[in-house]
Amino acid sequence: MNNISNIDNIPKEYMYDPDFQSKLKTILIGDAIGCEKIYVNIDYVKPGAESTKYHSHSVQEEFFLILSGEGLLRIDGEKIIIRKGDVISKPAGKDITHQFINNSSEILQILDIGTREKDDIITYPDENVIYIKDKKLIFNINNSIKDWTSEPNE
Repeated sequence: MNNISNIDNIPKEYMYDPDFQSKLKTILIGDAIGCEKIYVNIDYVKPGAESTKYHSHSVQEEFFLILSGEGLLRIDGEKIIIRKGDVISKPAGKDITHQFINNSSEILQILDIGTREKDDIITYPDENVIYIKDKKLIFNINNSIKDWTSEPNE
């Protein structure tokens, strides 16, 4: 695999919705050129669409750069206006809930870089869902076990 490429030469197999028929197109640049410890993506979010579901990570660190467009960053219950040139960090282990929303009339383009972390647990509070990514396990928070304890002597 070549570790040098041009964004225009990334094969379609490294893209979600390469023809941009839906509301979100993602180019997996890091995967295409062989990044192992980080992922590097460019997300293209159409007007009225969202980049992801509102979520947080237990251990993954992320960095975002708004390449073009404008919209909202929904983060920890707040909505903040974002535009071209804005940079956002989401430090590791902080469980910062986040999502980008394109409420403008142009495409929102986001450079998304993050660490690949073993045992990262992703929480989707709007849906009460927990996702253990490495194990591909999904749990509904509302289906809890009553009266369970980790205490061995009770």
